[in-house]
Amino acid sequence: MSGSTFGKNFSVTTWGESHGKALGVVVDGCPAGIPLCEEDIQKDLDRRKPGQSFFSTPRKEDDKVNILSGVFEGKTTGTPISLVIFNCDQRSKDYSRIAGVFRPGHADYTYHQKYGIYDYRGGGRASGRETAARVAAGAIAKKILSQFGIQIQAYTLSIGHIKIDPGNFDSSAIYDNPLAMPDRKAAKKAEEYIQQLKEKGDSAGGVVECIVKGLPGGVGEPVFEKLDAVLGKAILSIGAVKGIEFGRGFEAAYITGSQNNDPFAYNQSNELVKKTNNSGGISGGISEGFPIVFRAAFKPTPSIRIPQQTVTREMQNMDLSLKGRHDPVIVPRAVVVVEAMTAITLVDYLFQRILSRIDLIKKALS
Repeated sequence: MSGSTFGKNFSVTTWGESHGKALGVVVDGCPAGIPLCEEDIQKDLDRRKPGQSFFSTPRKEDDKVNILSGVFEGKTTGTPISLVIFNCDQRSKDYSRIAGVFRPGHADYTYHQKYGIYDYRGGGRASGRETAARVAAGAIAKKILSQFGIQIQAYTLSIGHIKIDPGNFDSSAIYDNPLAMPDRKAAKKAEEYIQQLKEKGDSAGGVVECIVKGLPGGVGEPVFEKLDAVLGKAILSIGAVKGIEFGRGFEAAYITGSQNNDPFAYNQSNELVKKTNNSGGISGGISEGFPIVFRAAFKPTPSIRIPQQTVTREMQNMDLSLKGRHDPVIVPRAVVVVEAMTAITLVDYLFQRILSRIDLIKKALS
């Protein structure tokens, strides 16, 4: 299987399946000398791990990470960093009755078309559990970005039709409610909505918004490797993501140029500022030095109890009701996954920026 590696200067290769013995990742291109321990990675894994609330799957996984290589005496060595997370609470028997059944909304049918075989136990590589490896790699990328004062903050913007009120925005609320919403009133409404769906055997989708602060201008490559294009690739590679928009996004198609353009000005400190940020912090595929803002749309969890029509490999029609342990909504657990893929992308292209100018190369070598 190709397609399991992301990045050039800073590359990440994930491996493992939902019901296999373990998941893992190899990170190559991490500079030497960065302080790193398992606790640094575990903090983000704990934000993603299952079984922590009514709104996630009851599957219990500690998601404890083990560093196998690339770190010595608490610092990165510049060699590949290998991480492993062992699976502990698989219940493969829950899936035995659906062997040979193509689940609607899952990748069973397309994997069967491509490979002629697929792992029906939780979806194998197509499972959301694969993202644990991404989060582990993303934690390393965040450590690198922190050396430059670059911060990434993602949160749940909406669940179903329930959206946060910007007037109630409170960043501290992101970490004290199970839906990672920065609006406690909206979070309460969303919790009630999800509970109703769960009782019916249905599920919800939502939107994650991500903001990057501190990234300098000049990051991103023209034409085919624009920063918004590679961020789009990174975020769309997350299994449940069906769309992404930057800044004003699709709304820009319905307004005028005078409404969409971001006017420049110098403030009293002679600093260049923008009066608006409709571009989302990226122009011409290159970072402006202003906050990058984008939103990712997540589809509802496809594993639901409500009966659905489907077919088997033996060309039989049937009704399917899924009884396993599934999330009624995956959006809150995906927040840290969005941060991880953003961090991995930014490190890769931040390194590329250094290679684009001789003065930056000389500075790096001096």
